[in-house]
Amino acid sequence: MSSKSVTDVSEKLARLLSRENGRPVLKPNKPLVLKDEVANRKMRKGEATCITEMSLLMACWKKNEFNNFLCSSEISTFYTCVEKAQREAKLKAAQQASHGGRLAPKQANTLLKRFPGIKDEY
Repeated sequence: MSSKSVTDVSEKLARLLSRENGRPVLKPNKPLVLKDEVANRKMRKGEATCITEMSLLMACWKKNEFNNFLCSSEISTFYTCVEKAQREAKLKAAQQASHGGRLAPKQANTLLKRFPGIKDEY
């Protein structure tokens, strides 16, 4: 955001809050300043993977009275799917880290406390 657009927004806000034209257009009940913290929400884990392979493995176990030897092909299929999903998750995490990604709320709060917003201007 350029400094010109920031000053334009500041001027427009000052005009809306002023009493020059009678009552102000905006009447804020709280100060128009960002807080120095964000809501502490949990990050989404993402979607479940390998559900089909897991259900096939459990069906095989149930059919063969939980005998691992008779369900070895389903077990290997499930483990290869899990390994593939873990590789994809690591790759996705590395891509998000290189592109900025999103901060966890705890990290954002730490940074906002270290660099608080300016409260004197308004």
